Amino acid sequence: MSVEVRIETGRIARFLRMRGGRVERKLRERTARVARIAQQEAPGSMGRYVDWHIEEGPRGLEGVITCDHPAVHYVLNGTRPHLIRPRRRGGVLRFEVGGEVVFTRLVRHPGTRPNNFLGRALRLGR
Repeated sequence: MSVEVRIETGRIARFLRMRGGRVERKLRERTARVARIAQQEAPGSMGRYVDWHIEEGPRGLEGVITCDHPAVHYVLNGTRPHLIRPRRRGGVLRFEVGGEVVFTRLVRHPGTRPNNFLGRALRLGR
């Protein structure tokens, strides 16, 4: 008696990567975990703008995490020192410092350090 076993690696790979398969479930779990960490690591209210989804990529399924907050570019890359002026000509800026309201025509902002909370979340979620 003889037994012949053929392993078709292409079929096994397609089976594992198909929608709803084991690989997609694990990818969903890991992507959701990294997105939760990114929401916690994001400064201020920016975490509410973090979202994730699974999509078909060139090599199969991919987990994608996005943050669509309007200032995310400045948070991730930081800013150089810069001047802030009122939008309207002759207008003033109003803000609070130490609980006191301040009015001024010019602010010399010192800049901000980069805060790559998305990269940090990816490292922590591994």
